[in-house]
Amino acid sequence: MSVDEKLDKLALEKEYKFLTKEQVQHFMEKGYLKLPKAFTKEKASEWLSDLWVRLGMDAEDKSTWTQERIHMPHFRRELVSDFCPQAWGAMCELLGGVDRVSEGSAVWNDGFIVNLGRAEDSGRITDPRDLPDWHADGDFFLHFLDSPEQALLVIPLFSDIRPNGGGTFIAPEGVAHVARKLAEHPEGIQPGLGDKLDQFDFLAQMRKCNEFVEVTGELGDVFLLHPLMLHCASRNALRDVRVITNPPVSLNAPFQLSRSNAADYSVVELKTLRALGVDRLDFKPTKDRQRIVPERVRRQQAMKEKEMERLKAAGQKVPKSKWTKPQPGMEHALVQ
Repeated sequence: MSVDEKLDKLALEKEYKFLTKEQVQHFMEKGYLKLPKAFTKEKASEWLSDLWVRLGMDAEDKSTWTQERIHMPHFRRELVSDFCPQAWGAMCELLGGVDRVSEGSAVWNDGFIVNLGRAEDSGRITDPRDLPDWHADGDFFLHFLDSPEQALLVIPLFSDIRPNGGGTFIAPEGVAHVARKLAEHPEGIQPGLGDKLDQFDFLAQMRKCNEFVEVTGELGDVFLLHPLMLHCASRNALRDVRVITNPPVSLNAPFQLSRSNAADYSVVELKTLRALGVDRLDFKPTKDRQRIVPERVRRQQAMKEKEMERLKAAGQKVPKSKWTKPQPGMEHALVQ
């Protein structure tokens, strides 16, 4: 039995309530899966009701669409188990159970990522290899192969996304390239897009890939991806209104790639091992773990103040969160 077959067998032998065996197999092979119609349009409509006021733009007048992509701050927060029970259950199954998932990961918010496109890109198809912003997520910590801070990449769709309509591009082969890079650097790698020795050089990793997938679907679909998945914002050639979120997921403890009982591996850990071509790896960081406060957080705080002013000027109430407790472990990832 090959290493791949052995690891796939371990993943498929587990019991699942929210995932199908086919979805688990696809995750093991490609590093991602799709949950169709995971949350309702009714759930989404409340969060989307003041989108355009917050943006300071007119949905019907593209001349007001003065930014291509906007990473919005958040106002509303809600337990994932209430907003989207299927996604919460699937996340926990991929990560080895609810006890391993940090309390801060149990909440989603309305920090939308909006892609409106640009007039000059209308009708023009861009090869994903020509896009400049390829990366793996996690701008708020020093990266190690077993880092618990970014345990999954999650993409809930808050709009329909057609092909060439601004959907995120992913490179499934990139999981292996990023994993190997991290395995070779137990001292850790800084987040960001640079090409120095202590940085990822994501573009170099992307150029090793041959398969690219555009994240498309309907409002309410949720994509769950391996945390080392290379991905990139795309050009919105259709100029559809594309709205997603990217809620962080973290663990209470680092991933373990050399468990004494193989049945205890999570599906994400098994996929990492599969990407490395081994059935176990005794990985130990040689530097202390480090949290980083990204410039994004400061920028979004200023955006939030402007959004509050627009809401008040429009006579609308500032949205209130259904979940007001702090999100432990997410302090550096979120705008409060």
